[in-house]
Amino acid sequence: MIERLCVIGVGLIGGSLARAVREAGICQEVVGAGRNPQNLQTAIDLGVIDRYETDLARAVAGADMVLVSVPLGAMAAVFDAIKGHLAEHAVVTDAGSAKGSVIDAVRQAFGVVPAFFVPGHPIAGTEQSGVEASFASLYRGSRVILTPLADTDSYALDRVRDMWEAAGAEVIEMDSVHHDAVLAATSHLPHVLAYALVDSLARLSDDGEVFEYAAGGFRDFTRIASSDPVMWRDICLANGDAIQLMIENYVADLQELTAAIENRDGQQILKLFTSAKAARDRYVEK
Repeated sequence: MIERLCVIGVGLIGGSLARAVREAGICQEVVGAGRNPQNLQTAIDLGVIDRYETDLARAVAGADMVLVSVPLGAMAAVFDAIKGHLAEHAVVTDAGSAKGSVIDAVRQAFGVVPAFFVPGHPIAGTEQSGVEASFASLYRGSRVILTPLADTDSYALDRVRDMWEAAGAEVIEMDSVHHDAVLAATSHLPHVLAYALVDSLARLSDDGEVFEYAAGGFRDFTRIASSDPVMWRDICLANGDAIQLMIENYVADLQELTAAIENRDGQQILKLFTSAKAARDRYVEK
């Protein structure tokens, strides 16, 4: 049982977790925290949180579980603000998409990475943002990756695992460096490509004519370009090295395809497309 959950950043991710633990009956009180009182009041009106604070020190007071669910660029300021104000028994975790930068922010704020901090990342979401987009079933059937350090307290790790499992997620553990490399390939690169494609096509035609002929395939591929630009800017900055490597690999593969098209090499094009279809059918659809 979580006696008091403090969610710093009550948006899609934090709001959905608050809804999920309420629905699961494992949380007695949810305190929301953030900079925007209107957003926090909306969270109360929707029944996502019980009360809110805009002062982070007051928000975390007495909380036995704290989730930090803010853009990566805001993590350092949050940890600075809550340092020295946490309850003795508090467990702190986060929902950041790049673990290396979050761990660095925690270390910078506290001097060390405290044993009560459990780095985490729910692999779930939609292109929508804000507490209005949150829903209790977001994590059902999804994965949550925890990246504990050598000194992470086993009790803290178990409590965070239990919380996410109660929300319906499958919880796995992974090294933080490996996490950032895997997510750069499977999440960060697709978002970068979607943003780049939409922007490129928008600059082809000022009146947007090209989008009038966009069919379902285009909408499916570029849906994630409607995600929060600030969040994805921060991800690109926080996990830049891994993302850059993925972009370079992708560009090299794209150049090979370009050469095949230029040479009208139907056999090579078919080979690539067939291989890609087989890989998607085997791994993604499964």
